[in-house]
Amino acid sequence: MKAKLEVCVDSVESAVIAQKGGADRLEVCANLVIGGTTPGISQFKQIRKACDIELNVLIRPRFGDFLYTDAEFQMITEDILTFRELGADGIVAGCLLADGTLDTERLLKIRECAGNLHMTLHRAFDVCKDPGQALEASVSLGIDTILTSGQEENCMAGRELLQQLIVQAADKIEILAGGGVNAEVIEILKKEIGAYSFHMSGKQRLNSGMSYRNERVSMGLPGLSEFDIFRTELAQIQRAREAADKKF
Repeated sequence: MKAKLEVCVDSVESAVIAQKGGADRLEVCANLVIGGTTPGISQFKQIRKACDIELNVLIRPRFGDFLYTDAEFQMITEDILTFRELGADGIVAGCLLADGTLDTERLLKIRECAGNLHMTLHRAFDVCKDPGQALEASVSLGIDTILTSGQEENCMAGRELLQQLIVQAADKIEILAGGGVNAEVIEILKKEIGAYSFHMSGKQRLNSGMSYRNERVSMGLPGLSEFDIFRTELAQIQRAREAADKKF
C-alpha cells in the first residue's frame, strides 16, 4: 500500500511549499500555533487556486475542548456548507459530549452537511474516553479517517495504541498518524506498526522582516514573540516524502 502524506498548513506560502515537497493532501487551517482553527475564506480560495492536490479544511471554531455550544455548532455546520461550495475535497471536524464519548448526534449532522466530501475525525479522538468504541462509532457514522497520536502527546509515545487502532480499523477506516511526525518517525512507524498514513506540519520558525520592533507588547500567547513566523519547510516535507515512499 502506498503511504499517504498529509501536511497541515495555515498560509498560502506553506501550502505551495507542501505541495512542492510531495504532499498528497493538505489540511487547511488557521492558527497552527494553537492547534489550528477554521481558516478564512480568502485564504482557502487562494490555496485552492495555487494548489491542485486534495484540500481538507479544518472546521474548529475556537481553541480548547470539543464540547460546543449551540452557537458554535451552528458555525461548524455553516462553515462546512461554505467550504463545500468553495471546492474543498474534505472536512476535518469533531465533537465530544461532556462524558468523553463522541457526540454521535452532532457528528451525524456534520456527515450530512459534508455530503460526499471526505470526512476526518480530528484529534478530539485523542481526548475521548474509549478509543476502541469511538473507532467503531466513527465507522458506523461514515467517517473516512481518524487523525490520532494514539492519545498521547505525540505519535511515538502513542504508537502502542496506534498499532491496536490500525489492526482494529482493518479496511474500514483510515488511521492517520499525527503529532510529532517527521521523516524518522515515518520510517519507525512503518516498520514497527504498519502505519501507512501520516500527518505533519513540517514547520520552521522564521524571523519577521520588521526592522522596528516594540518588544514590550505581546498580543498573543505568553512567551510567543510577535516577530516569529511559522512556515512549512520544504526540506522537511521532501524528507518525509522519501521516508513514506521507502521500501522496507
